Amino acid sequence: MWRHEFQPGRFISGLVLITAGVLYAGDATGEWHMPWLVAVPLVVGGLAIAAVAGLVAHTVRSGRRDGDDAVG
Repeated sequence: MWRHEFQPGRFISGLVLITAGVLYAGDATGEWHMPWLVAVPLVVGGLAIAAVAGLVAHTVRSGRRDGDDAVG
């Protein structure tokens, strides 16, 4: 049994921010050079995708809840 509902928006935003953190850590240690122009679209685009995923998941869940009330 799950302890909580799966929330895809939070999952995606977490992955995007972890990826940005790993890229910045690699840049800070000198492993590679990452221009800021890479991180900004990555974070903004990832958060936008996470917002859409969260909105879709919320819409699906609220639709299921509304349908359950009408039946019973």
